[in-house]
Amino acid sequence: MEKRLIINDKDNVYVNLDDGHKYALKDIACGEDIIKYGFPIGHATEDIKKDAHVHSHNMKTNLSDMSEYTYKHKDYGIIPKASEKTFKAYIRYNGQIGIRNDIFVVNTVGCINKTAQKIAQMCSVKYFSHPFGCSQLGDDMKITQHILSGLVKHPNAGGVLVLGLGCENNNIDVFKRVLGEYDTARVRFLNCQDCKDEYAEAKKIIDELKELASKDVRKDVPVSKLKIGLKCGGSDGYSGITANPLVGSLCNKFVEVGASCVLTEVPEMFGAEHLLMERCTNKDVFDKCVSMINSYKKYFIDHNQPIYENPSPGNKKGGITTLEEKSLGCVQKGGLAPVTDVISYGESITMPGLTLANGPGNDLVAVTNLACAGAHIVLFTTGRGTPFGGPVPTVKISTNSSLAAKKPNWIDFDAGRLLSGVSMQKLTDELTELVIAVAEGKEALNEQNGFSEISIFKDGVTL
Repeated sequence: MEKRLIINDKDNVYVNLDDGHKYALKDIACGEDIIKYGFPIGHATEDIKKDAHVHSHNMKTNLSDMSEYTYKHKDYGIIPKASEKTFKAYIRYNGQIGIRNDIFVVNTVGCINKTAQKIAQMCSVKYFSHPFGCSQLGDDMKITQHILSGLVKHPNAGGVLVLGLGCENNNIDVFKRVLGEYDTARVRFLNCQDCKDEYAEAKKIIDELKELASKDVRKDVPVSKLKIGLKCGGSDGYSGITANPLVGSLCNKFVEVGASCVLTEVPEMFGAEHLLMERCTNKDVFDKCVSMINSYKKYFIDHNQPIYENPSPGNKKGGITTLEEKSLGCVQKGGLAPVTDVISYGESITMPGLTLANGPGNDLVAVTNLACAGAHIVLFTTGRGTPFGGPVPTVKISTNSSLAAKKPNWIDFDAGRLLSGVSMQKLTDELTELVIAVAEGKEALNEQNGFSEISIFKDGVTL
């Protein structure tokens, strides 16, 4: 006999826990809203009988182009407070903390991807391939520079070699002006066109950086210094029931002790943005949230694309039909924490509480965005599974136990146990222990596998 879950008393569909798909709790008339999580996730396109499967064949999104919003603040009592809780991390020259002491090779232009790769492999350090840094104009070039700046100045790096070619638009002299203040002892520069043997020169610099980093030791730092990125990818019908609410519970817990969490994937807020807007701590933050949502909708419209072009085939196979349905599950990663700031793509986290970061939902772009905003670690929920890892530890949290059992080399934590009777409190405590362990040096599986990639958002002209 199937196991049924009714998420909210207002719902007119239930989730079959055997397959993650939704079914009608009662007869639903053509045109009537489909209610899940207590909110509309679309409307019926035909009459639907009780217990019938509700999916792409008989329902459709309610989303339209642009919306107007009114600020109605709601406080859920999650207040950042001073805490004596600490963990061990590296303290940087500017007071920021790092949870890793990696050496990065960051190339200013895609023309030297293979050079950077060879240097990184020769010296056993990290590098980040990308195709940009030249032949870009305007904001597109600025976006590339801001993301690369975020990598260069990331506190998880104990040393960075910025590798330039010499003739690119984003040459080292230009990039330094965008980079701003940096640790001159830990960030070094090399132009490949300026030396006879770039590999020998790079090795010499990296050896010096390694020597500096080898003297660094972890010290007790407040948990409030930790910045946690929140991301979901390859969702299924369990995402909004298990992994995302679990991450939301953890978010609440860390925000209460003064830490920072950051949520991105703006298109996956569409249909649930009101839940974030009501938690904005003041009108200014609310206005920035409205601007972020509507400007992203305009981005879709300007490219002649429907704003509801989601979910992906994998999402649909897992039981998610509309973007509203995915969004209502997606935003649960932010728990009920107050939204204290909204930042542009490429900007840095500066506030405790929950920050919203402008940017797309694409896994590689979003995780890069979170890392370059300053997140020390990314919690990545998934119902489909992925081996991907970003520039920082990328902890994979499965929505269902079968995925965790099938892909133990990808999945760090099984949130599917919520469906077998393990309590939310117990799993929140377990996940908290894992986050602190990773923050103190335990490798996430993406690190064990050697997977560390970036991707940069592009929306401009290439010469």
